[in-house]
Amino acid sequence: RSKAVKSAVLILFYPGEKSIQTVFILRPQYDGVHAGQVAFPGGRAEPEDSSIIETALREAEEEVNIKPSSVTVLGTLTDLYIPPSNYIVTPVVGRSHTIPEFKREPAEVAEIIEADAGFILDPSLIKETVIYARGFNIEAPYFDVKGFVVWGATAMILSELKTVIESIE
Repeated sequence: RSKAVKSAVLILFYPGEKSIQTVFILRPQYDGVHAGQVAFPGGRAEPEDSSIIETALREAEEEVNIKPSSVTVLGTLTDLYIPPSNYIVTPVVGRSHTIPEFKREPAEVAEIIEADAGFILDPSLIKETVIYARGFNIEAPYFDVKGFVVWGATAMILSELKTVIESIE
């Protein structure tokens, strides 16, 4: 793991019409382990990033046009090692008082998925399915986000976020 690629994702909360929203991306289909998956905006750290938080903000701007100056960083969750890609991901939690003017980077984002953040606390949206990954059928828990299957590392990050939110209430 010491040779793992440092990376970060941004979990952004922002105002919606009736409730707090968050945003995911649908990765395009390509020849890679995370193709076609739903994730938070993010990616690998670059040498010019001053911190892993800067990585999350830079990547979110590159992928979906979230302006770093509009984000108040609230903190980070536990780093998560992802064996198939050898990435170590730092989830960065932030909020914005304004609705971002989303624009997707077509090479990295097939679709921008905005969701009511309340789904995180809705137990009926945590389901189980069989996912075919790397030659195996895996029975995996997932979050149903507007009909999208959110599993793997992103679901693990959401589970920790759910625990943190519930501990505050």
